[in-house]
Formats: sequence, C-alpha cells, structure tokens
Amino acid sequence: MMRTAISLLALALAMPPAAAAAKSPDPQGATCPWKAAWASSQMLPDVANALPAGALDNATLRQIVRPSIAGSHLRVRLSNVFGTTPLRIGGATLARSTNNASGDIDAATLRTLSFGGAAGAIIPPGGEWLSDPVAWSGGAFQDLAISVHVLAEPGGQTSHPGSRATSYVVRGDAARAPMLAGATAVDHWYLLSGIEVTSCKARDGVVVLGDSITDGRGSTTNGNDRWTDFLARRLDGRAAVINQGIGGNRVLLDGLGPNALARLDRDVLAQPGIRHLIVLEGINDIGTLARQKTATAADHASLVDQITGAYAQIIARAHARGIKVHGATILPFMGNTFYDPDAASEADRQAINAWIRSSGAFDSVIDLDAVMRDPARPAHLNPAFDIGDGLHPNPAGFRAMADAVPLSLFD
Repeated sequence: MMRTAISLLALALAMPPAAAAAKSPDPQGATCPWKAAWASSQMLPDVANALPAGALDNATLRQIVRPSIAGSHLRVRLSNVFGTTPLRIGGATLARSTNNASGDIDAATLRTLSFGGAAGAIIPPGGEWLSDPVAWSGGAFQDLAISVHVLAEPGGQTSHPGSRATSYVVRGDAARAPMLAGATAVDHWYLLSGIEVTSCKARDGVVVLGDSITDGRGSTTNGNDRWTDFLARRLDGRAAVINQGIGGNRVLLDGLGPNALARLDRDVLAQPGIRHLIVLEGINDIGTLARQKTATAADHASLVDQITGAYAQIIARAHARGIKVHGATILPFMGNTFYDPDAASEADRQAINAWIRSSGAFDSVIDLDAVMRDPARPAHLNPAFDIGDGLHPNPAGFRAMADAVPLSLFD
C-alpha cells in the first residue's frame, strides 16, 4: 500500500504543470481545455493615452472585445501588471454588446463575474487575476462588453492604448446598467488583458507578436479590420488568432511598451491553448537607428546580428513550449518621413528578411514583404495598400497580408 501511494505521488509530481492546469471541469461532466480567445498586450500608457488622474476612482469601465473562438465557459483576465499599488475591483459583468458606438448591452445576456466566489478582487501590483468561469453560449466574433467597477484608482495605469475600439468610463457602479448615461468615450483599453474559453472543438491557436502594423494602425475604429482580424475570419472560429501587437514596439529595446523579448513570456508563452506564433517585428528597431543619422556601418551590422539573434531566442523559447514559430518578413518603409530610412536602413531590412527566408530557423516563412511591396519600387509600400505614410497598411493591405498566410500552417 505504501509503495502504491509513493508511486502515485511520483506520477503526480512528474505530470507537467501546464497539462494539469490546462483543463477545467465542466459542471455537466465534460472536460475541455482552456484556450485564449482574445488578448491585448499591456503597457504603461504615456500622458497622451492615459486616463485623467482620478478617472478610475469609484468608476465603471466598460470595454468591448471580439473573441475569435467560442466555448462552453468563459473567464476574464484583469491586469495590474504596470500598477504600483493594489487594483481594487468591486465587481464585474459580462454581456453581449448591442452598440459598440454607445456601450449599450443586451441586459438579457448579463452575467455577473466572480473571483474565487467573491464579488470583487484585490489584484497586487504587477499581477493579473482570472475571474471564475461562467457558462456562456455566445459564438465566435460576437462582441462582448466587459464592465468593471474599480473602487479606487491604482498607482500606475495598465493599458493597451492602440485598441482601435471604443471604451466607456462612468462614475460609480454601473456594471449592470444596460446603457451608460453620461459616460466618457475613450479609444483605449485599460486593465483588461484576456478572455479565455473552454473548448473541445477549436484547435490550438495562433499568437501574432508585433508592432503597430499588427496592432492595427491604419484600421478603422470599431471596424475590426486589422490584419489579424482578417486572418481570424479566414479560420472561421476553428482556431483563435491572438493579437499581441503594440504600436512603436521594438525587438531589442523598450519604447512604447516592453521590448518583444521582455514580454514574450506574458504575451505568448503564458497564453493557454497556443500552438503557433507569428513574429512580425523589427521595423521600429531599423527605423530608430535610421533616425540617428550618425550610425556607422558597424552599427548597422550589429543591429542585424542582434535582431536575428533575438529571433533565434524567441524561437528557442517557443519551441521549448511546443509552439511552432513562423517568421514574417518585414514590410518596406522607404519614404516614411518619421524614420526617413536611407540605403543603409533598406540594406538592414533586406539582410534581416534574407535571414528569415533562408536561415531555416523558423518553422515556416510568411513572405509579407513580397505581397506588400510596390512592384515598381520594391523598397516602398504598395500605394494601393498604404495609408499615406509609407509605413502602415490600410484595411485593403491588411486583408492582403491575411490572405498571404497559408492556413495549412495551422493544421
């Protein structure tokens, strides 16, 4: 008997923690794994994108998101990653959005969220907190309104400025209100980092790690026409596409948000039910060096080595978690007036893209450069896909990017 008990204990200790935590019991008896259905990368917003001081003191924040897969149960992840004091949540709800332009919800679908059985939670600085699962019958691509009553504003806001979606802030506890009279509209997300669902039908999903091109600069507010949105609709709910883009983000150094290496664990490896990673980053690293105007040939060579070395690190860490990594080539940006790239910068881009295509380090290559460049001027973005700054695609360009991804990669 003692030997059997010891053997069972050894078996339990040998079980991978991810496998033990990946499944959640369904009250009806079925067991389906948790999978990321929607997420946003968190950062400390600058002054231009932060809420005014005191805006979250005894206030309700209603935010609208669109998961790309459905499941039988759902839970919400709230974030205080960049907070310096505890985030005090008084209560939270989930409902279908009936009007993204006003924040109205369908009261018949309202669900009260709980946290360890309690109405609210106190999230430590630097931490995140999952709500308890709630039964949810909504489908993929259905707009959800998450309403959170914040009791007291934390020190340091945690945010995703580039939401391309409208959120609403109103004083007091209005988490259950069908309409938010007198609410302030802001085109940013705050404190909300993920939606997870239990699903036995959806395949393991795809995370896209990127900068403003992935974040959706050039898409329309509340239009859900980022390139990741088009890709998700091509997959039609069979697998989630998780957008982890941050405008201005860099591979090597912090800029707008933590660098790609620094946020890899939280934004990619910690996401449940992920099997694929697409990496589309590096253009801001090249552009930042271009702006210096004093960079030497050695500086440019070093940048190429550092970026490709960072790619190799991302690949190694993802492979250790069983995640396949697909390298997307960097889009052309000659003519952009902010970065003002020159021939040396274009040579950097070409060298990095050559490594992506030929090194064999990535599990596959998605050649977005070939799809998005101007056939007459390959160092420039195709004018048909350009919002006008030589850097960011328009919705037609985003559709072309998504169409260039072979869905067979995710079989």
